[in-house]
Amino acid sequence: MFEVHEGQCGLCVHFGERHPQQPQLVNIRVRHAAPEDYIDTCNHPQHEALHLKVTPISGCDGFEPVPQAKQSAA
Repeated sequence: MFEVHEGQCGLCVHFGERHPQQPQLVNIRVRHAAPEDYIDTCNHPQHEALHLKVTPISGCDGFEPVPQAKQSAA
């Protein structure tokens, strides 16, 4: 398991943005931990056309935190 910190993709609103209520994604955001082999899409408007696949511990300058209300929806 990887620890996921503020500023990393796993806690960004654009990580898995098309399926934000997926149980594994919700668990990453609540527990701040992710399986080492977990990969999901980045739907940041500047990257969306690239169809990027990133890990929860990846990061970029376009980080936008997931609102707390969404995190506690588990």
